Amino acid sequence: MFGFSMIQLVRQMGHKLDRNMRQELVQLYSPFRSIPCFLHRPLEYVRKKTKKLPVVIEFEPDSFEHGLNDVKNTKCRTLHEFPSISCCSTKLSVEKIAHLLENCCHIKKVYYDRKVTALLDIATPSIHSDQLKQSGLTGKDVTIAVIDTGIYPHNDLKGRIIGFKDFVKSETVPYDDNGHGTHCAGDAAGNGFLSDGKYQGPAPEANLIGVKVLDKKGSGSLSTVIAGVEWCIQNQAKFKISVLSLSLGSSAAQPAEDDPVVKAVEKAWDSGMVVCVAAGNSGPSSQTIASPGISPKVITVGAVTDHNTVDRSADTVADFSSRGPTIDGLMKPDLVTPGVNIISLRSPGSFLDKTNSAGRVGTDYFSLSGTSMATPICAGVVAQLLQKEPNLSPEEVKQQLISACEDMGQPPNFQGNGYLDAANLVNNE
Repeated sequence: MFGFSMIQLVRQMGHKLDRNMRQELVQLYSPFRSIPCFLHRPLEYVRKKTKKLPVVIEFEPDSFEHGLNDVKNTKCRTLHEFPSISCCSTKLSVEKIAHLLENCCHIKKVYYDRKVTALLDIATPSIHSDQLKQSGLTGKDVTIAVIDTGIYPHNDLKGRIIGFKDFVKSETVPYDDNGHGTHCAGDAAGNGFLSDGKYQGPAPEANLIGVKVLDKKGSGSLSTVIAGVEWCIQNQAKFKISVLSLSLGSSAAQPAEDDPVVKAVEKAWDSGMVVCVAAGNSGPSSQTIASPGISPKVITVGAVTDHNTVDRSADTVADFSSRGPTIDGLMKPDLVTPGVNIISLRSPGSFLDKTNSAGRVGTDYFSLSGTSMATPICAGVVAQLLQKEPNLSPEEVKQQLISACEDMGQPPNFQGNGYLDAANLVNNE
C-alpha cells in the first residue's frame, strides 16, 4: 500500500495538503482491498487519470500570476480566480494535482473544496436595538451584504436590495430558492411593512446586497463562499458595502491561519468591512465553533433563547449554539444575540417553505432557529452603529459591541463577552 504513488505523494507533500485533501488522495485506493494484487497498478493508472477532485489552490505571496499560469497549463475546464487571497479554485484529475505539486514551486497549499452549509418579533427588543431606532438609528445609508442562499424581493425589503450576485445559477434578478438568505436579510433589515411593524429587524432602512453562494438545499463549497467574499471586496466601493453577514459554515478542519475561507473573510475585514459570522449549530459540545467563525478577527455570533419575552433575566445560551474554544484554543463566540424561533421574511415556494410549512407565520413570514438568525441580527445592530459613526474601523466596531455586552453568568466559551445590549451603544456616551 505504501508503495503506491499517491501514498508516497501524501507522505512527501503532506505539508502542502490540507487534512481533507490527504484523506481524499488516500481514499483513491479504497477499492483495492477487494481486487487482486496484479490489477493494482493498472487500476491506479486509470483512477489517477479519471478521478477528479474539486480543489482550492493557495499560492505563495507574490506568486499568484505565475502559479495561476501553471494551473491554466493543465487545461482545466473551469477556473475561478481569487487574487485578494492569492488563491484559485478548479477541478483536476488526481494525476494533474500530483503533477502540479511536484512541478509548481509557487503552490503553498492545496485544499479539498469541501462542503459548506447554511447554518423578528421579540428578538429586536430583546437586544434593545429598538432604543437605537428611537434615536433615529435605522441603518439608513449603510449597506449589508448577505452571503447566503439569495434574497427574495419581499415587500418588507422593497427598494433596498441594491445589488445581487449569483454564484450558483448566474441569475441577475434577486431570488431565493432555499429561503434561508431571505430570512437572514429580514433578521437584519426587514422593516415590518406587511406586519404593521411587528416583525422588524434592527436596521429597517439599511440597504442590502444579496450574494448567492448556497444552492436550493442550502449547500455550497469553500470556493463559492470565497468567490462571494471576493466579489464583495471587489465591489465594496461601488455599493458602499460596510457589513458582511455570513450565516454559513463548515467544520473547522485546520487552524485559522491555514483556512482559506478565514483568509477571505479576514481580507474583507482588513478592507474595512465588518464581518459577522455564525458560530455554528453544533452545541452544546465544546470546541464546535465552525469555520470561518474560528477567525480571531471577525465577530462570531452565538445564539440565545429569549423565551419569547423581552425580559432578559431568564435568557440562556441555546443548546445548539456552538461553543468554544476554537481549534486554535481561542475564546469564541465573541457575543450572543437571540436565535430561537425568530420570525422573519418568508420566501414563497422555496425549499424551506415547502419542506417546513409548519414554520409559516401568516402568509408573509417564517420562523427559524439557529446561530444563522443571531448573526444577521448582530449585523443589523452594526449597521445602526455605523449610521451613527460611519468612520469606525471594524476593530472599533467590534470593541464597541463587546463593551455593550452584558454578562449572562455563563462560561466565556458559551456566551463569549456576553449578551449584546444595543442600548449601551448610546447610553454609554
